[in-house]
Amino acid sequence: MKFELQHTDQYSSARAGTITTDHGEIQTPIFMPVGTAGSVKGIQVNDLEEQVKAQIILGNTYHLYLRPGMEVIKGAGGLHEFNAWNGPMLTDSGGYQVYSLAASRKISENGVKFSSHIDGSKHEFTPEHAMDVQRTIGADFMMAFDECPPAKAEERYVTKSMHMTHRWLKRCIDRFDSTEAHYGHEQTLIPIIQGGVFPHLRKESAEFIAAMNRPANAIGGLSVGEPDEDMYAMTALCTSILPMDKPRYLMGVGTPVNLLESIALGVDMFDCVMPTRNGRNGMLFTEDGIINIRNEKWRLDFSPIDSKSEADVDNQYSKAYLRHLMISKEMLGAQIASIHNLAFYLRLMGKARKHIIEGDFTSWKTKMIPRLKNRL
Repeated sequence: MKFELQHTDQYSSARAGTITTDHGEIQTPIFMPVGTAGSVKGIQVNDLEEQVKAQIILGNTYHLYLRPGMEVIKGAGGLHEFNAWNGPMLTDSGGYQVYSLAASRKISENGVKFSSHIDGSKHEFTPEHAMDVQRTIGADFMMAFDECPPAKAEERYVTKSMHMTHRWLKRCIDRFDSTEAHYGHEQTLIPIIQGGVFPHLRKESAEFIAAMNRPANAIGGLSVGEPDEDMYAMTALCTSILPMDKPRYLMGVGTPVNLLESIALGVDMFDCVMPTRNGRNGMLFTEDGIINIRNEKWRLDFSPIDSKSEADVDNQYSKAYLRHLMISKEMLGAQIASIHNLAFYLRLMGKARKHIIEGDFTSWKTKMIPRLKNRL
Protein backbone atom coordinates (compact mmCIF):
# COMPACT_ATOMS: atom_id res chain seq x y z
CA MET A 1 0.00 0.00 0.00
CA LYS A 2 1.23 3.47 -0.89
CA PHE A 3 -0.22 6.81 0.21
CA GLU A 4 0.53 10.08 -1.55
CA LEU A 5 -0.61 13.26 0.22
CA GLN A 6 -1.38 15.68 -2.61
CA HIS A 7 -3.10 18.74 -1.13
CA THR A 8 -3.83 20.25 2.28
CA ASP A 9 -6.37 22.95 3.13
CA GLN A 10 -5.03 26.34 4.20
CA TYR A 11 -7.71 26.97 6.82
CA SER A 12 -8.29 23.50 8.27
CA SER A 13 -6.60 20.10 8.51
CA ALA A 14 -8.46 18.74 5.45
CA ARG A 15 -6.33 16.70 3.04
CA ALA A 16 -6.59 15.16 -0.40
CA GLY A 17 -4.48 12.15 -1.31
CA THR A 18 -4.28 8.89 -3.21
CA ILE A 19 -3.99 5.40 -1.73
CA THR A 20 -2.61 2.79 -4.11
CA THR A 21 -3.36 -0.89 -3.52
CA ASP A 22 -2.94 -4.03 -5.62
CA HIS A 23 -6.66 -3.78 -6.43
CA GLY A 24 -6.59 -0.15 -7.55
CA GLU A 25 -6.37 3.46 -6.43
CA ILE A 26 -8.51 5.24 -3.84
CA GLN A 27 -8.94 9.02 -4.00
CA THR A 28 -9.21 10.51 -0.50
CA PRO A 29 -11.18 11.65 1.35
CA ILE A 30 -13.29 8.56 0.75
CA PHE A 31 -16.41 6.87 2.11
CA MET A 32 -16.48 3.06 2.14
CA PRO A 33 -19.85 1.30 1.72
CA VAL A 34 -20.35 -1.43 4.32
CA GLY A 35 -20.79 -4.97 3.01
CA THR A 36 -21.22 -6.78 6.31
CA ALA A 37 -21.87 -10.30 5.02
CA GLY A 38 -19.90 -10.04 1.80
CA SER A 39 -22.42 -7.79 0.04
CA VAL A 40 -23.56 -4.19 0.33
CA LYS A 41 -27.14 -5.03 1.23
CA GLY A 42 -29.38 -5.17 -1.82
CA ILE A 43 -26.86 -3.69 -4.28
CA GLN A 44 -25.14 -5.58 -7.09
CA VAL A 45 -21.46 -5.07 -7.82
CA ASN A 46 -22.13 -3.39 -11.17
CA ASP A 47 -24.35 -0.81 -9.43
CA LEU A 48 -21.64 -0.19 -6.84
CA GLU A 49 -19.20 0.46 -9.65
CA GLU A 50 -21.36 2.37 -12.13
CA GLN A 51 -23.95 4.23 -10.04
CA VAL A 52 -22.50 4.52 -6.54
CA LYS A 53 -18.96 4.84 -7.95
CA ALA A 54 -17.54 3.12 -4.88
CA GLN A 55 -13.75 2.86 -4.75
CA ILE A 56 -13.46 0.53 -1.74
CA ILE A 57 -15.97 -1.56 0.24
CA LEU A 58 -15.97 -3.31 3.61
CA GLY A 59 -16.54 -6.86 4.78
CA ASN A 60 -17.00 -7.93 8.39
CA THR A 61 -14.80 -10.64 9.83
CA TYR A 62 -17.24 -11.75 12.54
CA HIS A 63 -20.16 -12.22 10.16
CA LEU A 64 -18.13 -13.83 7.36
CA TYR A 65 -16.44 -16.18 9.82
CA LEU A 66 -19.82 -17.44 11.02
CA ARG A 67 -21.48 -17.48 7.60
CA PRO A 68 -20.56 -18.67 5.00
CA GLY A 69 -17.43 -19.69 6.95
CA MET A 70 -13.75 -19.79 6.09
CA GLU A 71 -13.93 -23.08 4.20
CA VAL A 72 -16.23 -21.46 1.64
CA ILE A 73 -14.25 -18.19 1.43
CA LYS A 74 -10.95 -20.03 1.03
CA GLY A 75 -12.46 -22.42 -1.52
CA ALA A 76 -13.63 -19.46 -3.60
CA GLY A 77 -10.13 -17.95 -3.58
CA GLY A 78 -10.87 -15.15 -1.12
CA LEU A 79 -13.69 -12.64 -0.74
CA HIS A 80 -12.78 -10.75 -3.93
CA GLU A 81 -13.44 -13.87 -5.97
CA PHE A 82 -16.46 -14.88 -3.90
CA ASN A 83 -18.42 -11.62 -4.23
CA ALA A 84 -17.00 -10.49 -7.63
CA TRP A 85 -15.79 -7.11 -6.31
CA ASN A 86 -12.48 -6.35 -8.02
CA GLY A 87 -11.60 -3.13 -6.21
CA PRO A 88 -9.91 -2.50 -2.86
CA MET A 89 -11.54 -4.00 0.23
CA LEU A 90 -11.22 -3.63 4.01
CA THR A 91 -12.27 -6.05 6.74
CA ASP A 92 -13.25 -5.09 10.27
CA SER A 93 -11.62 -7.39 12.82
CA GLY A 94 -14.79 -8.27 14.71
CA GLY A 95 -13.89 -5.97 17.61
CA TYR A 96 -17.03 -3.89 17.20
CA GLN A 97 -19.15 -7.03 17.34
CA VAL A 98 -17.46 -7.77 20.68
CA TYR A 99 -18.88 -4.42 21.82
CA SER A 100 -22.36 -5.08 20.40
CA LEU A 101 -22.66 -8.66 21.72
CA ALA A 102 -22.37 -7.67 25.38
CA ALA A 103 -24.99 -10.20 26.48
CA SER A 104 -23.30 -13.21 24.91
CA ARG A 105 -19.54 -12.75 25.19
CA LYS A 106 -16.75 -12.96 27.76
CA ILE A 107 -13.58 -10.89 27.41
CA SER A 108 -10.24 -12.03 28.82
CA GLU A 109 -6.59 -11.26 28.20
CA ASN A 110 -6.45 -14.09 25.69
CA GLY A 111 -9.36 -12.84 23.59
CA VAL A 112 -13.13 -13.02 23.44
CA LYS A 113 -15.41 -16.04 23.82
CA PHE A 114 -18.85 -15.49 22.32
CA SER A 115 -22.02 -17.22 21.21
CA SER A 116 -23.08 -17.04 17.58
CA HIS A 117 -26.12 -14.85 16.99
CA ILE A 118 -27.14 -17.38 14.29
CA ASP A 119 -27.28 -20.69 16.17
CA GLY A 120 -25.83 -20.07 19.63
CA SER A 121 -22.66 -22.08 18.93
CA LYS A 122 -19.57 -21.18 20.98
CA HIS A 123 -16.50 -19.50 19.45
CA GLU A 124 -13.37 -17.63 20.49
CA PHE A 125 -11.58 -14.79 18.78
CA THR A 126 -8.01 -14.04 19.80
CA PRO A 127 -5.78 -11.43 18.15
CA GLU A 128 -3.97 -14.25 16.35
CA HIS A 129 -7.20 -15.86 15.17
CA ALA A 130 -8.53 -12.51 13.93
CA MET A 131 -5.40 -12.15 11.79
CA ASP A 132 -5.68 -15.70 10.45
CA VAL A 133 -9.34 -15.22 9.51
CA GLN A 134 -8.61 -11.93 7.77
CA ARG A 135 -5.74 -13.52 5.88
CA THR A 136 -8.25 -16.11 4.64
CA ILE A 137 -10.80 -13.44 3.68
CA GLY A 138 -8.05 -11.64 1.78
CA ALA A 139 -9.03 -7.97 2.04
CA ASP A 140 -6.45 -5.33 1.12
CA PHE A 141 -6.79 -3.76 4.59
CA MET A 142 -7.03 -5.80 7.80
CA MET A 143 -8.05 -4.21 11.09
CA ALA A 144 -6.32 -5.03 14.37
CA PHE A 145 -8.41 -6.82 16.98
CA ASP A 146 -9.57 -4.40 19.66
CA GLU A 147 -12.23 -3.81 22.26
CA CYS A 148 -14.63 -0.91 21.75
CA PRO A 149 -15.85 0.22 25.20
CA PRO A 150 -19.35 1.74 25.56
CA ALA A 151 -19.66 5.53 25.29
CA LYS A 152 -20.61 5.92 28.96
CA ALA A 153 -17.97 3.54 30.33
CA GLU A 154 -16.10 4.77 33.38
CA GLU A 155 -12.53 5.97 33.03
CA ARG A 156 -11.16 3.00 34.97
CA TYR A 157 -12.78 0.53 32.56
CA VAL A 158 -11.73 2.48 29.46
CA THR A 159 -8.13 2.64 30.72
CA LYS A 160 -8.00 -1.11 31.33
CA SER A 161 -9.63 -1.81 27.97
CA MET A 162 -7.27 0.50 26.09
CA HIS A 163 -4.16 -1.11 27.54
CA MET A 164 -5.50 -4.56 26.66
CA THR A 165 -6.19 -3.34 23.11
CA HIS A 166 -2.56 -2.19 22.93
CA ARG A 167 -1.33 -5.59 24.08
CA TRP A 168 -3.62 -7.28 21.60
CA LEU A 169 -2.21 -5.04 18.86
CA LYS A 170 1.32 -6.27 19.52
CA ARG A 171 0.06 -9.84 19.17
CA CYS A 172 -1.77 -8.90 15.94
CA ILE A 173 1.43 -7.37 14.55
CA ASP A 174 3.48 -10.45 15.50
CA ARG A 175 0.99 -12.76 13.79
CA PHE A 176 0.58 -10.53 10.74
CA ASP A 177 4.33 -10.10 10.24
CA SER A 178 4.97 -13.83 10.59
CA THR A 179 2.36 -14.89 7.99
CA GLU A 180 1.86 -14.36 4.27
CA ALA A 181 -1.08 -13.19 2.19
CA HIS A 182 -2.92 -16.12 0.59
CA TYR A 183 -3.98 -14.80 -2.79
CA GLY A 184 -1.04 -12.99 -4.33
CA HIS A 185 -1.90 -9.42 -3.35
CA GLU A 186 -0.54 -7.33 -0.50
CA GLN A 187 -2.49 -6.88 2.72
CA THR A 188 -2.05 -3.98 5.14
CA LEU A 189 -2.68 -4.15 8.90
CA ILE A 190 -4.29 -1.05 10.44
CA PRO A 191 -4.08 -0.50 14.23
CA ILE A 192 -6.93 1.23 16.09
CA ILE A 193 -6.78 4.08 18.62
CA GLN A 194 -9.10 3.72 21.62
CA GLY A 195 -9.47 5.72 24.84
CA GLY A 196 -13.12 6.71 24.96
CA VAL A 197 -13.82 10.42 25.48
CA PHE A 198 -10.91 10.91 27.90
CA PRO A 199 -8.32 13.24 26.31
CA HIS A 200 -5.32 11.87 28.22
CA LEU A 201 -6.22 8.31 27.23
CA ARG A 202 -6.78 9.26 23.58
CA LYS A 203 -3.40 10.99 23.59
CA GLU A 204 -1.69 7.95 25.10
CA SER A 205 -3.35 5.60 22.64
CA ALA A 206 -2.65 7.79 19.61
CA GLU A 207 1.02 8.04 20.58
CA PHE A 208 1.22 4.27 21.10
CA ILE A 209 -0.43 3.51 17.74
CA ALA A 210 1.73 6.07 15.89
CA ALA A 211 4.84 4.45 17.41
CA MET A 212 3.88 1.10 15.87
CA ASN A 213 4.74 2.67 12.49
CA ARG A 214 2.18 0.81 10.39
CA PRO A 215 1.23 2.11 6.90
CA ALA A 216 -2.19 3.44 8.02
CA ASN A 217 -3.97 4.21 11.30
CA ALA A 218 -7.56 4.15 12.54
CA ILE A 219 -9.57 6.00 15.19
CA GLY A 220 -12.10 3.69 16.85
CA GLY A 221 -14.54 3.80 19.72
CA LEU A 222 -16.35 6.95 18.58
CA SER A 223 -19.87 7.49 17.24
CA VAL A 224 -21.10 4.95 19.81
CA GLY A 225 -23.46 7.34 21.63
CA GLU A 226 -21.28 10.23 22.74
CA PRO A 227 -22.18 13.83 21.73
CA ASP A 228 -20.84 14.99 18.37
CA GLU A 229 -18.76 17.63 20.13
CA ASP A 230 -16.87 14.93 22.05
CA MET A 231 -16.39 12.89 18.87
CA TYR A 232 -14.91 15.88 17.07
CA ALA A 233 -12.67 16.79 20.02
CA MET A 234 -11.28 13.25 20.29
CA THR A 235 -10.82 13.03 16.51
CA ALA A 236 -8.93 16.31 16.42
CA LEU A 237 -6.69 15.16 19.26
CA CYS A 238 -5.89 11.92 17.45
CA THR A 239 -5.19 13.49 14.05
CA SER A 240 -2.88 16.04 15.69
CA ILE A 241 -0.67 13.14 16.85
CA LEU A 242 -0.91 10.71 13.92
CA PRO A 243 1.73 11.07 11.18
CA MET A 244 0.83 13.28 8.23
CA ASP A 245 2.11 10.84 5.61
CA LYS A 246 -0.27 7.96 6.45
CA PRO A 247 -4.02 7.56 5.87
CA ARG A 248 -6.34 8.13 8.83
CA TYR A 249 -9.54 6.14 9.11
CA LEU A 250 -12.39 7.22 11.42
CA MET A 251 -14.43 4.07 11.98
CA GLY A 252 -18.23 3.95 11.91
CA VAL A 253 -18.90 7.62 11.05
CA GLY A 254 -21.46 8.87 10.11
CA THR A 255 -23.91 11.54 8.85
CA PRO A 256 -22.96 13.80 5.90
CA VAL A 257 -22.34 16.60 8.40
CA ASN A 258 -20.11 14.31 10.50
CA LEU A 259 -18.09 13.48 7.39
CA LEU A 260 -17.43 17.07 6.38
CA GLU A 261 -16.57 18.15 9.93
CA SER A 262 -14.21 15.19 10.31
CA ILE A 263 -12.56 15.82 6.93
CA ALA A 264 -11.79 19.30 8.25
CA LEU A 265 -10.07 17.63 11.22
CA GLY A 266 -7.74 15.64 8.97
CA VAL A 267 -9.56 12.32 8.44
CA ASP A 268 -9.15 10.50 5.09
CA MET A 269 -11.39 7.40 5.28
CA PHE A 270 -14.89 6.70 6.61
CA ASP A 271 -17.45 3.91 6.78
CA CYS A 272 -20.97 3.68 8.17
CA VAL A 273 -24.15 1.64 7.68
CA MET A 274 -26.24 4.83 7.85
CA PRO A 275 -26.73 5.49 4.11
CA THR A 276 -28.04 1.97 3.44
CA ARG A 277 -29.83 1.34 6.75
CA ASN A 278 -31.56 4.73 6.74
CA GLY A 279 -32.27 4.42 3.04
CA ARG A 280 -34.12 1.14 3.58
CA ASN A 281 -36.33 3.01 6.06
CA GLY A 282 -37.09 5.86 3.65
CA MET A 283 -34.55 8.52 4.68
CA LEU A 284 -32.76 10.11 1.72
CA PHE A 285 -29.75 12.39 2.00
CA THR A 286 -29.42 15.22 -0.55
CA GLU A 287 -27.41 18.43 -0.96
CA ASP A 288 -30.53 20.40 -0.05
CA GLY A 289 -31.31 18.40 3.08
CA ILE A 290 -32.93 15.23 4.38
CA ILE A 291 -36.05 13.73 2.82
CA ASN A 292 -38.40 11.28 4.52
CA ILE A 293 -39.74 9.81 1.30
CA ARG A 294 -42.60 8.11 3.16
CA ASN A 295 -44.24 11.46 3.96
CA GLU A 296 -47.51 12.35 2.24
CA LYS A 297 -45.99 15.49 0.70
CA TRP A 298 -44.11 13.38 -1.87
CA ARG A 299 -47.16 11.40 -3.04
CA LEU A 300 -47.74 13.62 -6.11
CA ASP A 301 -44.15 14.82 -6.60
CA PHE A 302 -43.15 13.45 -9.99
CA SER A 303 -39.77 15.20 -10.11
CA PRO A 304 -36.59 13.06 -10.17
CA ILE A 305 -35.36 11.64 -6.90
CA ASP A 306 -32.21 13.76 -7.28
CA SER A 307 -31.52 15.60 -10.53
CA LYS A 308 -28.05 16.56 -9.28
CA SER A 309 -26.97 12.91 -9.20
CA GLU A 310 -25.33 10.89 -11.97
CA ALA A 311 -26.86 7.66 -10.65
CA ASP A 312 -29.43 6.29 -13.08
CA VAL A 313 -31.98 5.55 -10.35
CA ASP A 314 -31.98 9.19 -9.23
CA ASN A 315 -33.06 10.47 -12.62
CA GLN A 316 -35.01 7.45 -13.87
CA TYR A 317 -37.52 7.35 -11.02
CA SER A 318 -39.63 10.03 -9.35
CA LYS A 319 -40.08 10.81 -5.67
CA ALA A 320 -43.73 9.76 -5.98
CA TYR A 321 -42.74 6.37 -7.39
CA LEU A 322 -40.10 5.75 -4.72
CA ARG A 323 -42.63 6.71 -2.05
CA HIS A 324 -45.10 4.23 -3.56
CA LEU A 325 -42.47 1.46 -3.42
CA MET A 326 -41.62 2.26 0.20
CA ILE A 327 -45.24 2.38 1.35
CA SER A 328 -45.89 -0.88 -0.54
CA LYS A 329 -42.79 -2.48 1.07
CA GLU A 330 -41.43 -3.40 -2.36
CA MET A 331 -37.78 -4.55 -2.25
CA LEU A 332 -36.98 -2.26 -5.19
CA GLY A 333 -37.69 0.78 -3.02
CA ALA A 334 -35.01 -0.16 -0.49
CA GLN A 335 -32.57 -0.86 -3.32
CA ILE A 336 -33.18 2.48 -5.05
CA ALA A 337 -32.91 4.41 -1.78
CA SER A 338 -29.68 2.62 -0.84
CA ILE A 339 -28.08 3.34 -4.21
CA HIS A 340 -29.20 6.96 -3.99
CA ASN A 341 -27.74 7.49 -0.51
CA LEU A 342 -24.43 5.79 -1.27
CA ALA A 343 -24.09 7.69 -4.55
CA PHE A 344 -24.73 10.91 -2.62
CA TYR A 345 -22.10 10.06 0.00
CA LEU A 346 -19.50 9.27 -2.67
CA ARG A 347 -20.38 12.41 -4.60
CA LEU A 348 -20.04 14.47 -1.40
CA MET A 349 -16.56 13.00 -0.87
CA GLY A 350 -15.62 13.85 -4.44
CA LYS A 351 -16.77 17.45 -4.02
CA ALA A 352 -14.89 17.76 -0.73
CA ARG A 353 -11.74 16.54 -2.50
CA LYS A 354 -12.29 18.99 -5.36
CA HIS A 355 -12.65 21.95 -2.99
CA ILE A 356 -9.58 20.91 -0.98
CA ILE A 357 -7.56 20.87 -4.19
CA GLU A 358 -9.02 24.19 -5.36
CA GLY A 359 -8.33 25.81 -1.98
CA ASP A 360 -11.87 26.78 -0.94
CA PHE A 361 -12.88 23.75 1.13
CA THR A 362 -13.56 25.67 4.34
CA SER A 363 -15.88 28.24 2.76
CA TRP A 364 -17.69 25.49 0.83
CA LYS A 365 -18.10 23.39 3.98
CA THR A 366 -19.49 26.39 5.87
CA LYS A 367 -22.19 26.80 3.23
CA MET A 368 -22.94 23.08 2.99
CA ILE A 369 -23.42 22.24 6.67
CA PRO A 370 -26.74 24.15 7.18
CA ARG A 371 -28.10 22.74 3.90
CA LEU A 372 -27.25 19.16 4.85
CA LYS A 373 -29.02 19.57 8.21
CA ASN A 374 -32.20 20.89 6.60
CA ARG A 375 -35.29 18.67 6.76
CA LEU A 376 -37.28 18.92 3.56
